[in-house]
Amino acid sequence: MKKNSQLSDVLHVLLHMAQAEGPATSELLAAAMQTNPVVLRRLMAGLRDKGFVRSSKGHGGGWVLSCALEAVTLRSVYEALGEPSLVSLGFRENHPQCLVAQAVNEALGVAVQDAERLLLERLGEVTLADLASDFRRRLKAHRHAPHRLVEHVHEG
Repeated sequence: MKKNSQLSDVLHVLLHMAQAEGPATSELLAAAMQTNPVVLRRLMAGLRDKGFVRSSKGHGGGWVLSCALEAVTLRSVYEALGEPSLVSLGFRENHPQCLVAQAVNEALGVAVQDAERLLLERLGEVTLADLASDFRRRLKAHRHAPHRLVEHVHEG
């Protein structure tokens, strides 16, 4: 089953935007996500509607953050994306007649609900400012580490 990476992709893009000195084009941000600019613009629409980003057209235009990093939680970004599925466990049958399948579905359903509740709670505790701070810490460590030991870093 293919994993949904929208939240991770958009967070990656938002951190690139936070490091940028000016607007970033859809083409540039799409390249960071390794996707098509149309896909990027579709994902960014929900963030624009929530007031997290804004865009301008024309020469010198592009996407910019329009709020403080401290004001945006990972949960709020997830919600702006339309709340894609967090846990991808499925059921063999959605409305089984079999009593064994009913017991399995009930147990899995409760576990998935609990996992999603905990995950949403944690996503609500982490802000874009937290991610930006962690990135800066990692970048500083990367710049001071012996290069033979350091793996690829995407500085922005």
